[in-house]
Amino acid sequence: MTDPLVIFTPSGKRGRVPAGTSVLAAARKLGVDLDSVCGGRGICSKCQVSPGSGEFSKHGVTVEADALTDWNEVEARYDRVRGLKEGRRLGCQACIEKDVVIDVPPESQVHKQVIRKSADTRAIEMDPATRLYLVEVEEPDMHAPTGDFERLATALEKAWGIKGLQADLDLLSQLQPVLRKGEWQVTCAVHQAEGAPRLLALWPGFYEGPLHGLAIDLGSTTIAAHLCDLTSGAVLASSGVMNPQIRFGEDLMSRVSYAMMNPGGDREMTAAMRGALADLARACAEEAGVETDSIFEITLVCNPVMHHLALGIDPVELGQAPFALATSDALELPAATLMPGAIHPQARAFLLPCIAGHVGADAAAVALSEAPHKAEALTLIVDVGTNAEILLGDKRRVLACSSPTGPAFEGAQISSGQRAAPGAIERVEIDPESKEPRFKVIGCDLWNTEEGFDLATATTGVTGICGSGIIEAVAEMRMAGLLDRSGLIGSAEATGTARITPQGRTFVYLIFDGTAEGGPRITVTQGDIRAIQLAKSALYAGARLLMDELGVDEVDRVVLAGAFGAHISPKHAMVLGMIPDAPLERVTSAGNAAGTGARIALLNKAARVEVQKIVREITKVETAIEPRFQEHFVAANGIPHATAPFPELSKVAPLPEPSFNTGGSGGEGGRRRRRRG
Repeated sequence: MTDPLVIFTPSGKRGRVPAGTSVLAAARKLGVDLDSVCGGRGICSKCQVSPGSGEFSKHGVTVEADALTDWNEVEARYDRVRGLKEGRRLGCQACIEKDVVIDVPPESQVHKQVIRKSADTRAIEMDPATRLYLVEVEEPDMHAPTGDFERLATALEKAWGIKGLQADLDLLSQLQPVLRKGEWQVTCAVHQAEGAPRLLALWPGFYEGPLHGLAIDLGSTTIAAHLCDLTSGAVLASSGVMNPQIRFGEDLMSRVSYAMMNPGGDREMTAAMRGALADLARACAEEAGVETDSIFEITLVCNPVMHHLALGIDPVELGQAPFALATSDALELPAATLMPGAIHPQARAFLLPCIAGHVGADAAAVALSEAPHKAEALTLIVDVGTNAEILLGDKRRVLACSSPTGPAFEGAQISSGQRAAPGAIERVEIDPESKEPRFKVIGCDLWNTEEGFDLATATTGVTGICGSGIIEAVAEMRMAGLLDRSGLIGSAEATGTARITPQGRTFVYLIFDGTAEGGPRITVTQGDIRAIQLAKSALYAGARLLMDELGVDEVDRVVLAGAFGAHISPKHAMVLGMIPDAPLERVTSAGNAAGTGARIALLNKAARVEVQKIVREITKVETAIEPRFQEHFVAANGIPHATAPFPELSKVAPLPEPSFNTGGSGGEGGRRRRRRG
């Protein structure tokens, strides 16, 4: 009988374990980052996990209700005394009986995820939708029988030109005591965007704040938020969490599939996301030392699937042609819908518009931030993530598409891969002569070859390799002649290094061996190369498709956006063939451009009108039905490319051309292998 398969998210690590193995023991066996300090006695609660249920088509697994053993007395006692969140189990007590998908929440991870979506410095013209207004309200008069709210609205119109004020019932119930306490002088928080002005809060007498807003970038893998002062525009706190929907599927189509296959699956994912948004709002407020009820406004950017799930709309239509959105327009709604109980109850939310069924509000935010529609130079903007958004254009015309890169760039589906966390390898260099590697890990500024590295990393150790690390590793292997253009790793004899060892019919390259100290053995396998080839080919093919639409073979500028774009070097990206050839000095990083676009919309209400105009003028190209996409995808499997010459790259990084597939310059050590297209 086959042992049960256990798949851990968000790491993506999987393996078979004997039935009856505890989740904690399985995690340790597979090198999964699951905390425990009590030795598995059910005391510390550090090993809490969230088991999935239903069909996970991405993983080819159906999780049955009895995949884990029932609650035992230890878990029941812990729940009575301290409480377990709904759906949580203690990893040291729950044992695996059948195939199962297990999510390890951020608080249960030893090495907490580093959400690398910090706020970029940007001068933004301040014109927020929510402001404070001090008014004198006429006292009631038996000879002029109008209500207190009507006289407040009249005072705001006379003093500030605010016409047609509206207020919810909750505020009307507070109005009279506040007016009388302030002796008919009150400060009002009023939200004015495109619709009628709304009263959000009022205080007796003069009140000078604070007023805060949240700009949120809701990604497939991570959710990042920036808490801003709505008066000064200052970013007071930035925080991020893993998107808890990862346990339902690492990429967007997996989540759509989960909703299709599991009745109520969309509601599960919506609830998980809204809980994470609420937690994120509280975390930002705590970091900034402010009260959550001072947050009166949020802006939200996300891809179309996240957009629909945030709104509680089943995303099933986005999983099949013609990829119809329920709505593509910008939306304004009560923020409490998206994060109940986490911010001021009257707070408003603004969702930027989506461009099309596969190009969302995050791409619209990038367009707002980077303004390709105003550029003289033909600009290619690539927002790298689990689902990449690509923009190409200048002031004459802008095109957009999305490309399904998958989670490999995030470190998932990589043999030694992990999310970005302290101890993860993030930088790699390989000496082209000796073929010896050196590396840096997150949380330490030293290379591993420098004195003091072991001491500096004594707490975290070296735990795995994250997305930027695997990109640099593969590119460095190509530059060092360990990898041929087709992506094949050569043998030790062919490459001249004992760091390459056989693995079945292919080879692996050793970056770090910590097994002597109980640590991991970190390698780059042929399967890892293949995963990166698939991801980068999708990225390149999308960009090339847009270039075809404009009839050009080169671009003037390339902008790498997203958390990823800020952490990979242009040189390595080009060696890998993630982006078309261009002079390296014209390849720049825009950091978290989607988050910046969200902040611009938060702090300047005119930008909300502008982004809707921009979106209407962008031409969407659908990669899913474009036959040339597949042609470009196959050609882009080469590293950097099967046919494109990359003349600019050759000026700064001439690449060796071994051919391990045919034994050519690879020598006798090359192995023959049928190429997979």
